[in-house]
Amino acid sequence: MELAFERRGSGETLILVHGIGHHWQTWQPVLDRLAAVRTVIAVDLPGFGASAGLPEPIPYTAESLADAVESFCARFGVREPHVAGNSLGGYIALELASRGVVRTATALAPVGFWTRPELLYCQTVLRGLRAAAAAGDPLLRGLSAGLLVAHPSRLEPDALAAASRALAESTGFEPTLESFGGVMPPAPPKSPITIAWGEHDRLLPRRQAVRAARWSGQRVKLLKGCGHVPMSDDPELVARVILEASGG
Repeated sequence: MELAFERRGSGETLILVHGIGHHWQTWQPVLDRLAAVRTVIAVDLPGFGASAGLPEPIPYTAESLADAVESFCARFGVREPHVAGNSLGGYIALELASRGVVRTATALAPVGFWTRPELLYCQTVLRGLRAAAAAGDPLLRGLSAGLLVAHPSRLEPDALAAASRALAESTGFEPTLESFGGVMPPAPPKSPITIAWGEHDRLLPRRQAVRAARWSGQRVKLLKGCGHVPMSDDPELVARVILEASGG
């Protein structure tokens, strides 16, 4: 299927995958830094941003969304790209590494390493954030941003408004969120992976990073001063982690 995307730069290909309710623009703070040494392709997942939803009867799951990213790469002749993702996108990056179809994978606060109470908390918060986005109240929008980033003041007002609209309008949001109940850590990776976690993650608390470290058999990098969506909190740090993980 076709996915909306933004392409910049030159060099080895790096696919960027956003989280639930977001769109490719969430990567804007780091795009040019990454594009200085990579061909960067930031995609909108099916049912999010400007991409059409999944065709019937394909269900919204992390695996089916990973299928869509893999098919997107095949359609454009992109073989074994590097991939980086945040939250749901982080899980998708790890899933693609488990399939061995990417050269490297970087996962920023990936979903799936939660306990049952933590999962229910995540789903409740995300539904609340979507309700706030649908309300269209700028004050509520700013308060909600504080749950996802450590420094809301660093978000451009226009970017925040666009992200809020993307969240409110994403047709894939509810079925994807519902599918989180079945998300568990993927199979062991066949490609090199890097996992990083925001120091001030309020959606997926960083104790989940301990489980991710245990699953991966390696230390998880701590993104100091960052929240769950770290790209605007510290663009330089996030870009450096991604480039180092992908051999740059």
